[in-house]
Amino acid sequence: MHHVMRLCVLLLALALTAGYEACSRVMPDAAAPALSGVGAHEPAKPAPSETPRPRVDFDTQVRPILASRCTPCHFEGGTMYKRLPFDRPETIKTLGTKLFTRIKDEEEQRPIRDFLAQQAEQGQGHP
Repeated sequence: MHHVMRLCVLLLALALTAGYEACSRVMPDAAAPALSGVGAHEPAKPAPSETPRPRVDFDTQVRPILASRCTPCHFEGGTMYKRLPFDRPETIKTLGTKLFTRIKDEEEQRPIRDFLAQQAEQGQGHP
């Protein structure tokens, strides 16, 4: 029983040490404002999580997915075309993720999500 207890204490100590080391790696970045005068005239580089996504082209990346899933109804000549034309980016922007009730494949959702995010980012810049 003592061996199990020692093992648990050892694992807990290792987990705490790993967490502490992860936090200490973040801390040097917090000291960066003290060095702000050194490279103040250099443009700030975006953090890796802030790097812009590749631009999604509606006609070549999104529309073919919609055409394969939603033809004939939502394309020219279809019964739903007048109400919800899927060959227009504005319709897809308006519907948003409601499209995913019919498009369930993650590989097909990804470019549509990226397109919607791109549209939202463009909309933020305009009042």
